[in-house]
Amino acid sequence: MNMMSFAVLSAMEAKGNLLLMEAAVFVLLLIRCVLAQQVPLDSAVQRSALLDLRSSLGLRSRDWPLRKEPCRSWRGVQCQNGQVIAINISGFKRTRIGRLNPRFAVDSLGNLTLLSSFNASGLSLPGSIPEWFGYRLPALQVLDLRSCSLSGSIPGSFGNLSRLNVLYLSGNSLAGNVPATLGELKKLSNLDLSRNLLTGQIPNAISLLGNLTRLNLASNFFTGQIPSGLYSLSSTQFLNLSDNALTGFIPSVVGNLDKLIELDLSKNSISGSLPLELRGLRNLEKLVISENGLEGQLSEGLFPTLDQLQVVDLSGNKLDGALPATLFLRPNLRFLDLSRNNFTGSWPILSTNGNASGAVFNISNNMLYGELNSSFGKFSLIDLSSNYFQGTVADDRGRNVSLGRNCLQSVASQRSSEDCRLFYAERGLSFDNFGVLEPMQPPVPQHEEKSSKRWIFILVGVFGGLGFIAILVIVLVLILRRCDKGIANQRGSADVGPVPEGDSTPPPKDPAIVSGVGDSFTYEQLLRATGNFSETNLIKKGHSGDLFKGTLAGGTTVVVKKVSLHSFKKESYMMELDLFSRVSHARLVPLLGQCLEHETEKLLVYKYMVCGDLASSLHRVTDLEDDSLQSLDWITRLKIAIGAAEGLSYLHHECNPPLVHRDVQASSILLDDKFEVRLGSLSELHAQGDSHQNVLTRFLWRQTSDASNSGSSVATCAYDVYCFGKVLLEVVTGKLGISKSDDATTREWLEHTLPHITLHDKEMLTKIIDPSLILDEDLLEEVWAMAIVARSCLDPKPAKRPPMKYILKALENPFKVVRQESFSSARLRTTSSRRSWSTAFFGSWRQSSSDVATVAHTREGISGLKQLGRVLSHDSGGIEHSSSNKRSSNEIFPEPLEMEDMERQDEH
Repeated sequence: MNMMSFAVLSAMEAKGNLLLMEAAVFVLLLIRCVLAQQVPLDSAVQRSALLDLRSSLGLRSRDWPLRKEPCRSWRGVQCQNGQVIAINISGFKRTRIGRLNPRFAVDSLGNLTLLSSFNASGLSLPGSIPEWFGYRLPALQVLDLRSCSLSGSIPGSFGNLSRLNVLYLSGNSLAGNVPATLGELKKLSNLDLSRNLLTGQIPNAISLLGNLTRLNLASNFFTGQIPSGLYSLSSTQFLNLSDNALTGFIPSVVGNLDKLIELDLSKNSISGSLPLELRGLRNLEKLVISENGLEGQLSEGLFPTLDQLQVVDLSGNKLDGALPATLFLRPNLRFLDLSRNNFTGSWPILSTNGNASGAVFNISNNMLYGELNSSFGKFSLIDLSSNYFQGTVADDRGRNVSLGRNCLQSVASQRSSEDCRLFYAERGLSFDNFGVLEPMQPPVPQHEEKSSKRWIFILVGVFGGLGFIAILVIVLVLILRRCDKGIANQRGSADVGPVPEGDSTPPPKDPAIVSGVGDSFTYEQLLRATGNFSETNLIKKGHSGDLFKGTLAGGTTVVVKKVSLHSFKKESYMMELDLFSRVSHARLVPLLGQCLEHETEKLLVYKYMVCGDLASSLHRVTDLEDDSLQSLDWITRLKIAIGAAEGLSYLHHECNPPLVHRDVQASSILLDDKFEVRLGSLSELHAQGDSHQNVLTRFLWRQTSDASNSGSSVATCAYDVYCFGKVLLEVVTGKLGISKSDDATTREWLEHTLPHITLHDKEMLTKIIDPSLILDEDLLEEVWAMAIVARSCLDPKPAKRPPMKYILKALENPFKVVRQESFSSARLRTTSSRRSWSTAFFGSWRQSSSDVATVAHTREGISGLKQLGRVLSHDSGGIEHSSSNKRSSNEIFPEPLEMEDMERQDEH
């Protein structure tokens, strides 16, 4: 017994000693690694190379100080045993000289023979990658040059980098074909060439990269079919070929990608059907093949094995047949978009416990029909609009279901009865006629039918003429009554109505236009939501009412405008209700409802905008202790400008009569959580008083002659354009308050600022650009284009200001405003004569039918992407124009007069 205990103790002691020895070895190795990092740079050649790189790239002394040891103190420099093995200068700020003269000047890297990683992502390095990159850096394993403003082609010498594991070249302007030598990089696991100008076919050599786990070739101009070898890369987990011009179909070998997690083939011209072999992708979480030419039905047997699916987007195809219920029942499904297809049949019967909780479904714009009497499952949001569903819908569906443009009973914004009846008749189905029973009538003899129709036409003509005359008489009487001062001072019958008799309930004092404008709230509801309109919930005091933040009983955050009739005229809210009863657009702030029951306080309820307005979001305080500011990046600013222009363009050009906002400023441009624009401050909106408007239209849009808060006594679209020009200058310069006021200080600032905006010298603009913006060469050109548009909006002569629809298209295509040289010099030739599109923003406008060759500049997140053509090849520099949905230059804005012609016109 004692011997056994002794043996056990001895074994335990030996094991403990072994663990101590292993720990000691680990500590020694750790110390050795740390000491290796602390070894100073022992190569004069490498030190000289680092100094040359510091100088050529314009790196600051605070990052790479001359008097300190590079391996120990230089930011982003990593050494081993006194040799440089990695350099990371991603996002570095540069000296003034470096910013003014950025270039791809990294020749000294060739002397760092042990360099295994080089990361310069986000640093502007315009120029081409030299061929020596593939010969003088044999140890390179990671090369990250994302968003560096690179041009030229990908060097074929990259095939010599046999140790390369990661190659990131996305977000540049690289053109030409992808070299086949990339297939020699056997150790490559990550390849990202997205968002470039690459052309030709995807080389088959890429299918030789057996260790590839991530492949991203999105947003280029690749053509032809997808090489079947790509579907055999069994190690690939992420495959993105979206936004190209790829054709062909998806082969059955796609099932070989058994490790695939994400597959994105969207925005191509892929045809055929989804192969059943997709069910072999058991690890697939994201499937996006939207906006292609997929046809056929979705098989029920395609999805039962794909339990990991979280995102499925097959929108914008030609898929038909019934909806597969097995797709809706995937347990992890979070987002499903099958919109804009040809799916037909009835809504599938779903199990309430089948699909994932909180999923978002979009099945709009299909041809689904029948009744919606089955369960939707545990979804968060679902869009079934623009189908042909009929019958009734239970009230407990709430606001989570969008059902517009269907054939449903007691639901707003449905299709016409004729449209629904025709759809069901074509399929031999019965239509419930919105629940209205049609009376049975005996058949009418044919000769009597013709006679009755003749009399109907005669009666319609007679009564139609009499009705037209009656309307004219009524309009004239009403106009005369408005001109009568005595009658004008009295309250009209539309405001009060007949006097009630006895104790009967008086009719509402507000016109009937408010019916159907959002929901009706009680005064007590909104009182609770805003904490009795407490000062803590006050957002601001507006010129048409006080705005309060509120939270409804269901948890929805809203904005409540309180209009006190003691302080504001009744028209201050009636005009707004009138507007929302007539127009609807995604760029107008949503009106959720109203409360008009209180005698002296009228309440309007709007959707709450999470990001506030442009005035408060352009520079936002992030640290209250030191007042640190975070400014919006340029991409977001351009997105906001385009959104605001879309809203104003709708008011000016799509409404009849044209509507003038009259209060365009940064504080009236509201922003949701994704910085999507919603125009607010709509109480000043009026119809433009054009001479061609008829009398009835002018009367219905009750215009006033008193000056608005915006300072304009006449409602004109040109005034909106002028105010929008000041908003654009705020976006460019970061100077707040310009669009809010028109005092002497603002005018003096404009006089000082506008001379820096010229077509002939882009560098002058750098003196007024918001210093918080970090811009590369292409972004600077976009800022330049917006500044030119802003200056055109601020022309002192209203007739010379461009219409809002042209401003919108110019902002969507900023490079068309400023690029005029040939394509070979990375510029855009806009016309064959001395005319240019950019001169249009400094003079007259006229229509032209001339065709202009253009090249689209690819940029993520900006509308108008690749709408103007595709590059054919890097060698030829040719340009191919699509005959489908690509816009030509004369659609962007009318061809301008030559500058000399405009100057002669101004002289006369």
